[in-house]
Amino acid sequence: MRPILEIAGRLGISEEYLEYYGRYKAKVNYQPLLSEKKGKLVMVTAMTPTPAGEGKTTTAIGLSDALSRLGKKTCLALREPSLGPVFGIKGGATGGGRAMVIPREEINLHFTGDIHAVTSAHNLLAAMVDNRIHFDGPTGLLDGRNVTWKRVLDMNDRALRQIIIGTDGTFQGFARETGFDITAASEVMAILCLASDLKDLKRRVGNILVGYTVEGKPVFARDIKADGAMAALLKDALKPNLVQTLEGTPAFIHGGPFANIAHGTNSIIATKLALSLADYVVTETGFASDLGAEKFFDIVVRTGQVPPPDACVLVSTLRALKYHGGIKLDELSKENPQAVVAGFENLRKHIENLRIFGVPFVVVLNLFPNDAKAEVETWINLVKAEGVRFALSDVYNQGGAGGLELAEEIIKAIEEDAAHFDFLYPAEAPLLTKVETIARKIYGADGIKVETSARKKIDQYEKLGFGHYPVCIAKTQASLSDDAKKLGRPRGWTLKVTDASPSAGAGFVVILCGDIMTMPGLPKAPQAEKIDVDDEGKIVGMI
Repeated sequence: MRPILEIAGRLGISEEYLEYYGRYKAKVNYQPLLSEKKGKLVMVTAMTPTPAGEGKTTTAIGLSDALSRLGKKTCLALREPSLGPVFGIKGGATGGGRAMVIPREEINLHFTGDIHAVTSAHNLLAAMVDNRIHFDGPTGLLDGRNVTWKRVLDMNDRALRQIIIGTDGTFQGFARETGFDITAASEVMAILCLASDLKDLKRRVGNILVGYTVEGKPVFARDIKADGAMAALLKDALKPNLVQTLEGTPAFIHGGPFANIAHGTNSIIATKLALSLADYVVTETGFASDLGAEKFFDIVVRTGQVPPPDACVLVSTLRALKYHGGIKLDELSKENPQAVVAGFENLRKHIENLRIFGVPFVVVLNLFPNDAKAEVETWINLVKAEGVRFALSDVYNQGGAGGLELAEEIIKAIEEDAAHFDFLYPAEAPLLTKVETIARKIYGADGIKVETSARKKIDQYEKLGFGHYPVCIAKTQASLSDDAKKLGRPRGWTLKVTDASPSAGAGFVVILCGDIMTMPGLPKAPQAEKIDVDDEGKIVGMI
């Protein structure tokens, strides 16, 4: 690893703007460095993944290194890993092989404390809500029966999804039902990533809806004077974190909302800073185009703080194609070109989605060591038939050298292909119209079915003035539909809206679909069982 001052120098950042976290990490005082200069933004998304993911982060890292190898001043902008996936199914989220951001273990674990700050700020608000109920009584400013603000923890813990607090009488508070979400699903995390500066962050935090009065009027965080203290906890977390790739490309790792239950993109501040300092900026959205990419376009770009991408990368793998072609997980390593053809319907829908938004893009095949030549040739023939730009990528094994073909195609796409970006829906459309538009156009549904309780909430949100907000749909990442078992390209189905909640501070309305959980659980054999630390203090077993 190079000293972080050397990495900062590659972006023209002098030492006076750095706050060191050891030799290889630093926070950046971003405000003096923002400028009107705009680099080219490349957004990386993917087809619907297998449970292990398809190497989207690895591809983004490898692409940034490849652009650096081509002599382009490049910067990477990614989300911070959540401890939930690190110890759950996925393992680390720093790439893999020769395409990684480092120091890997530190980024995957506590890093610079940003996620802990989000957890603390969120739970401070929860404590102040219950404190107000304790002293005012359950029918004071806040109706104790109508509190919407829960607590969060940066860990997969299904036992905390629903809990009862205050069961020891009024001395301990008033008994009520509540629960925990994972920190990556917190509205505070979304606010951290959507705020343009500290003033905007404080305003957004104050706009968090925490519950209602007995008359049904909304109560916000500012009403219980929580916004100032929350902003104090978050002020340092608002500064982007600078690290590096294995090949020394500068990387901002900042913010960590999930894309299946939040908006799934790193912070606006980090992206704006990267665009001010570099000629090419590579960023990543969560999961597939139906989740992360759609939310990047309709939520992040809609803020006006970040421009539409100059080009996108659509990551695919042979194993994901075969998975969506009906092959079981334990048989994906077997050669099966017919399954690649069968599963291509899923990738075809994601190609269609990017075309809907009108952005130039390149479809890439992220190669694995056991990929069969016949399957690769099948993939090439299929994408050629779609008339799209494509490339093969082997950044896991070769680093930036394995991403040169992709980098060259991205540059061509930016310079040669027409761009006609447009939002999927107008801001003034009713909330359910927005949901149905996404369901039909992006997911391929025949329509939507809204449960009565969810419809009542959505009607209420529109009366409260939240109707102009974009929607953030929370659904499974394992399928284009709201049912994880429906692989490929499901047809003849209806999106089931089961619940909704306003994120007034973040500036969107969350729409929950199917059986999505905002607090995941650990799998039967979590990655935590494989992670250890040796006698010298070296962490081992982290993917």
